Amino acid sequence: MAIQKKRSRNREIVYGINAVMAALQSEPQKITAAWVVKGREEDRRIAAIEEKLADNGIRAQIAMRHFLDEKTEGGVHQGIVIEMVATPPKDEHFLEDMFDTEGDESSKLFLILDGVTDPHNLGACMRSAWAAGAKAVIVPKDKSAPFSPVARKAASGAAAVLPLVAVTNLSRTIEFLKEHNVEVVGMAGEATDDIYAYGFQKSTAIVMGSEESGMRRLTREKCDAITKIPMAEGVESLNVSVAAGIALFEVVRQRRLN
Repeated sequence: MAIQKKRSRNREIVYGINAVMAALQSEPQKITAAWVVKGREEDRRIAAIEEKLADNGIRAQIAMRHFLDEKTEGGVHQGIVIEMVATPPKDEHFLEDMFDTEGDESSKLFLILDGVTDPHNLGACMRSAWAAGAKAVIVPKDKSAPFSPVARKAASGAAAVLPLVAVTNLSRTIEFLKEHNVEVVGMAGEATDDIYAYGFQKSTAIVMGSEESGMRRLTREKCDAITKIPMAEGVESLNVSVAAGIALFEVVRQRRLN
């Protein structure tokens, strides 16, 4: 029994066609087992995954749907589930190594999530950050959604390639970024300044708070600026992943114009 518990801590379940394919492309050596739902063997997308699994020495087992439902705790697995060696989030040292290697000169983009506790939102934010070319998504170790199979599925492949950095002290990390010429811009609906009027020429970290309470006070105080996304009258807020995508791609848009 003790051996089984140790094994479960060192393994994670990944499911869904995009998430599994991303894992195959980036970390095939970490895959330890795979299951395909009975009756989906002829699906061309499933067949392509099975072929890549076989290329890496993994034979997908045929399983009943209820088995995969149990494996994914009811998640939408699309008929494909893999088990792989767990990839924990990075820590503060990852950022230190990044700046030691790349320096402060290049224009970098980060997404900071302060208090986002829903794994679907975490995954969706990671997907938007990946698409915008962000270097990493940064979260506090406490009061943050777990890096779970649900988050991986929502990330649709981003979780396999975009670093998630879980830090002990978010305020200290923000100070570290600022010391390395990263401008930290928080998003809040009550802000006076409009995000479209803000100039994103330097390296930038966009900060998103929770939908319920926004950024924590200390996080907000550490920001260089607070901006908002202008919305139609009567609309209180956007889903955090939607708002993050808008903000990230405004940075991308401005950089492409210059």
